[in-house]
Amino acid sequence: MRDRVRARELAAEFNKKGDPTGWFEQLYREGEAGKSVVPWADLRPNSHLLDFWKLHPLETAGKTALVIGSGFGDDAQQLAAWGFQTTAFDISETAIRAANKRFSTHEESARVPVKYEVANLLDPPSTWHRRFDFVLEIFTLQALPAAIRPIAIKNVAQFVSPGGFLLVIARGRELTDPEGQMPWPLTREELAAFATHGLTELLFHDYLDPDDPPERRFRVLYQLPHATHQA
Repeated sequence: MRDRVRARELAAEFNKKGDPTGWFEQLYREGEAGKSVVPWADLRPNSHLLDFWKLHPLETAGKTALVIGSGFGDDAQQLAAWGFQTTAFDISETAIRAANKRFSTHEESARVPVKYEVANLLDPPSTWHRRFDFVLEIFTLQALPAAIRPIAIKNVAQFVSPGGFLLVIARGRELTDPEGQMPWPLTREELAAFATHGLTELLFHDYLDPDDPPERRFRVLYQLPHATHQA
C-alpha cells in the first residue's frame, strides 16, 4: 500500500481552511519536487478498469469519453487506445502539465491524442453537460468530504449523454462500517444517488481487491436512458 500520510495531512489542512479540493495541486507540486508521494500515481492503467474491459468491452468507434480526476493520464490514454475520442481533466494544473509532457512525444499517443484540461468537478464547464458517451470515475469521489460528495455525484451524472455509460470504481464499505480515513470508502447508499439523476444501474461488482487484500471494491456500470428528461 502506498504511503498516504502526507495526502491525508494536506486533505485535513485544506478541508479545515474551507478548500476541500486545494490540496490536490499542493500534493502534485510536492510530488514533482520529490518531497512527497502521490499515492495513486501508478503510471499504468488502473487494473480494475482493465479487468472490467475484458469482461464487458463497450463500443468505442465514434464515441466520446471523459476521465474524471485524470492525474498523470494513464487511464485516459488507455481509453484513447481503445478507440474513444477522449477528454481528461484534473483540478491540478501540475498533474495536467505532467500528463501532457509524458504523452506529447509518445508515438502511440500521438496517433490517439487525449485532450487534457484543468477543470473542477464541483464547477465543471457547462459545455460538458450530457456530452460524453462514456464517463470514467476512479477513486475521485472518495477523496472528497461527504458534505460535498452529493454535488460531485450530480455533476458526474450530468456528463453522461443519453444512451451513454458511466463506470465508477471505488473503495467500498457498509453503511454501518466506520467511515475510516481519506480516501473514504463509499457505500451503496451513496452510489444509489446516481439513480436520482437519471442513471440506471446495469452492473454492480462487490469484491475484494486481489492486489490489495482485504480492501473491498465496488465497480459499477450505469447507463443514461435515451428517453431521460433529467436536467
